[in-house]
Amino acid sequence: MRLSFLTKAPLATLLLLSHTLLAQQPVSNGVEMADKLRADGKIWVVVTVVAAVFAGIIIYLVRLDRQIGKLEEAVKSQKETKLKAQDIKR
Repeated sequence: MRLSFLTKAPLATLLLLSHTLLAQQPVSNGVEMADKLRADGKIWVVVTVVAAVFAGIIIYLVRLDRQIGKLEEAVKSQKETKLKAQDIKR
């Protein structure tokens, strides 16, 4: 199902403006949990875990892209082999 530009424009506008409609009021005292983690020095543990998860996702996507590329090449070579075999039979 393809959406026309006239359908996409209002959806994109709604998406871009929704963050202001749904945003929370700013906290006057700051975020207590983040302040506590910074004070204890545990914020670096959180940063490390997030970085590890992000790196894992990137590595997974790169490997998946390589595997898909190999499969595409295999399918392409099979099609070429079938076409050559059909040409020989003629």
